[in-house]
Amino acid sequence: MTEMGIRPNNEGIGMKTSIAWWGFENCGLSPDDLIRAAVELGYAGFEFAPPEQWGAIRDAGLEIVADRGHQGIGRGLNDLSQHARCESELLASIDRAGEWQIPVLVCFSGERRGISEEAGAVNTATALRRVAKAAEDAGVLLALELLNSKIDHPGYQCDSTPWGVQVIEWVDSPAVKLLYDVYHMQIMEGDVIRTIRQSHQHFGHYHVAGNPGRNEPDDSQELNYPPVYRAIAATGYRGYVGMEFIPAGDPVEALRAAHEQLSRA
Repeated sequence: MTEMGIRPNNEGIGMKTSIAWWGFENCGLSPDDLIRAAVELGYAGFEFAPPEQWGAIRDAGLEIVADRGHQGIGRGLNDLSQHARCESELLASIDRAGEWQIPVLVCFSGERRGISEEAGAVNTATALRRVAKAAEDAGVLLALELLNSKIDHPGYQCDSTPWGVQVIEWVDSPAVKLLYDVYHMQIMEGDVIRTIRQSHQHFGHYHVAGNPGRNEPDDSQELNYPPVYRAIAATGYRGYVGMEFIPAGDPVEALRAAHEQLSRA
């Protein structure tokens, strides 16, 4: 039993669910309340939780599922002038991930800022190759995140699956894959299920949220998530699906419904 008296129950789900901490920071829940809700609802752990909460998360029997591998979404791996900084930060994050048993570190291409698509892809692959062996040795996945550049991250370069897949193929490491964020790629590309079926071998982690609004993945938005979850499961994926949404209503009920939706799928 955990310190809170309840054991997380993820049996039968196939894929494990995690919670992106930042989406619930301003919803009226204290950190202790959020951790307790995660345990009671059967979540596996948290992503992007502040380090000062890591001890409490682990004490509750939960995992620290993912953390940022380096700083800055705007200035990232596509910029040669940022490579030394990113490499240093990534190596430190890999060491910390080993210490805390964090399986996923999220990486960012950065914004274009005049960098061509080809040069950006080459630069991003070069940066990831510099740290891939360290990640392999530590058993840590470096997940290059696909983000939308239309709404949330103007100018972000890794904004299409083909661009991201090209980078992953160039790096050619089992420790470097894409973070396929369904919300972001619905905005940029749509055709989510076909993309998952065709490119899943390059996806190492998933995030979900409703569109439009980035709220809970319910029937108020355009994505029908149960078939998406079934498509992911059909690929053999048994990793984490991160609930990276901002609840429009009661945060605990939103988390409950999201977890149950994936479980039933």
